[in-house]
Formats: sequence, structure tokens, C-alpha cells
Amino acid sequence: MSIAVAPTGIVDQSNPRAIRLTRREALLGALCGCCVPCFAEDRAAPLRLDEVAPGLFMRRGLDEDLSARNENAIANIGFVVGRSGVAVFDPGGSRADGERLRAAVVARTRLPIRYVILSHVHPDHFFGASAFERDRPQFVGHARLPRALAQRAEYYRKRLVAVLGEERTGTVVMPTQLVQGTQEIDLGGRVLQVTAHELGHSDSDLTVLDRDARTLLASDLLFVRRVPSLDGSLRGWIEQLDGLKRLPARRAVPGHGPTGVEWPQGAADLERYLGTLLRETREAIGKGISIEDAVNVVGQSERAHWALFDEYHGGNVTQAFKELEWE
Repeated sequence: MSIAVAPTGIVDQSNPRAIRLTRREALLGALCGCCVPCFAEDRAAPLRLDEVAPGLFMRRGLDEDLSARNENAIANIGFVVGRSGVAVFDPGGSRADGERLRAAVVARTRLPIRYVILSHVHPDHFFGASAFERDRPQFVGHARLPRALAQRAEYYRKRLVAVLGEERTGTVVMPTQLVQGTQEIDLGGRVLQVTAHELGHSDSDLTVLDRDARTLLASDLLFVRRVPSLDGSLRGWIEQLDGLKRLPARRAVPGHGPTGVEWPQGAADLERYLGTLLRETREAIGKGISIEDAVNVVGQSERAHWALFDEYHGGNVTQAFKELEWE
């Protein structure tokens, strides 16, 4: 089912690979009025949420890059309601995006927001955290997240401010509860299993298994329909994904794409893409193809299967080439 919640008047957005914003930024102001016809959640409209499982609500992000119009509402974000409290899973791409999500929580339940889970370092998933500081929750992150934020967050913030402005961007919030291995969060009769992963999509990936709902909140270890974005290790990502497939979940929520897919069947396209990237990058290296030329050769059969392929695939090839050329 879907529910509608009145917005707070500010919305924000971020890019899972904002560090790689390109010359297209210069065109965003001219393009944003005509290139996002699917953006139904303008500032006057309610936030749309899917109830993926009882008490588990998710907002689908847009298959777009950051722009002033979409305000970085591009990641899937949401919350889980237990009997004694709420856990937010990814607070959104900016202060404004986070404010809208917080308004959705408050409209749904009077229970306190006890946890805000930050799935990894990419700004479309964490910059909304400042909207929840008034609730004094535990901000939960990977043990490596503080270092990743120290290295990148201010750069991300400046890039977001350039597009959205200071007020809508928000500030950087550091995690207050760090996860190594696996921890449990009890929301009152509803236990969430939080797992810190080894190097994969990024160096700070967290996933959550909602045992009662048999639902995996995979964040960016799972992409569906929107092209994956590699910022860690290709081989590591394949390994982490294989481990996730063995979890006792019937559905999964990807970081980008539909708010719910069957599990593990929903990983099939991502597995194919990552496998193709691995195999063809190795073949290109073996043939002596340069990294510059490999971008135009590797994985081109995947183009028709993914949104934003041209924007991100080349970067994935470059990242994979650097990882594999000395193996």
C-alpha cells in the first residue's frame, strides 16, 4: 500500500557518486524544468511511501542525478516501526529530504525515533541526518564510516551547496553508534540485524535484516534498474552480494530502484552486470587494451538494461580496471 504525508516545505537531494559530478552540472538549471517528468513529489506534494511489509515504509528515489529541481531525492529511504520506537534507514540526500522523511514518520506514529541508520558514505543516503538531530537518536554507522566522512563529507557538502544552497543541504552528522560485524537493534518486539560489510560497493556498507518481515534492507549493495555505482571493490562486491543471497529473506529493498523485489531473485541483474564487468575487464587487460579504451569496450552489452548507464558505467570500468590490472 502507499500512504501520503504532508511535506515540511523543504526537500533535498544528493548523488551516490557526487564526487564525480561532471560538466553536466552547468546544464542542470536549464534542463531541470523539462528532463524530470516523473518527479511527482514537488515541494507542494505529499511524500509517497510504500508499505513494503507491515510497519516498514520506503520512499522510492528517482532514477536521476542531482539537480536543483529533484533536490537529490534519488535514493530509497524509509523507516521501520516497532512497538517502542522507530528506526530510520537512510535519512535522505539532504536536510530537506530528511525533513520530508521525518514528517512522514511523525504523521505515521507518535513513537520516538530511536535510531537513524546510515548505510554508507554516499551523500544521497546520509545528508538528511541533520533533520533528525532534534530527536536525539543513535546515528548508526559502519566502524569505517567516520574515517570515510572525514575524507569526503565536506567535499560532498560543498558540491551540494553549489546546487541546492546551504539551508536545503544541511550539515554533516557523524555516527554515534559504530558497527563491526553484526549488531541487533530492538524496536520493541521487532529486532533488526545490522551488519557491517567488508569492502564492496563502498568501504562503509551496512545492511539491515528485518527478521519479522523477512526483508533485507540492502541499500547500495543492491541496485535494480538504475546502473550500479562502483566505489569500492568489484571482487568484494560480488563476494558480499553472494553472502547476502544466503540470508533468510523473502524480499529485499535496493538502494536504487523499486522499493521491494523478491529475494534472492532480485539480485540477478546486478550479478550479471558485475560478472560481465569482471570478465570483460580482465579480457581487456589481457589483450593490452588501455584503460581509456576499455571504457568504450567493456560491458557495452549491458547498456539497454540500466538507467543512467552512460553517466556511471565508464567510471565503473575505470574503477574495475585499476583493481584488476595487477591481480
